[in-house]
This record gives sequence, C-alpha cells and structure tokens, in this order.
Amino acid sequence: MYVLRGTLTLQTDVGDSELSEGMCAGFKAGGGNAHRLVNQGRELAVYLEVGDRTSGDSVSYPDDDLIAQLGAGGWVFMHKDGTPYL
Repeated sequence: MYVLRGTLTLQTDVGDSELSEGMCAGFKAGGGNAHRLVNQGRELAVYLEVGDRTSGDSVSYPDDDLIAQLGAGGWVFMHKDGTPYL
C-alpha cells in the first residue's frame, strides 16, 4: 500500500500506525497479520494497493464471519462454515 494523498491509519494485529503521503506498507503473503486502512480525517485520501492474485488464492477475515476464494470466475465470498453469502 502506497499513500498518494492524505493520511490513513493502518490498523494491524500489533496496533495502529499513521501513514501519510509518500509512505508505504507491505505484508508477506500468508503471514496472518490482519490489516486495514481507515481514513479518520476529513481530507480525501488516495492510496495504491498492489498484490498478486493467483487462481485458488484465498483469504480469511479474522474479525468477521467471512472467507473469500479466487476462482476462474472471480471471487467467491462465504461464511466461515462454507455457506455462501447470498
């Protein structure tokens, strides 16, 4: 993630960090460190996110009842028990 404009709060399992214009953060695949960006200010923030999405890739959202898997037709979102979101 690379911040192009504004200031964002990066929230991870180890706490919050402020990212401002020109700063970046990255995460090793499969590391298990849940993260998200939050704009806590009034100014518009713009960021660039780059990643690799290989068919069969999956993600689990630890704070929500949500998992996602990438297939040939795109992302499929399910509850953690495997039932699909409708």
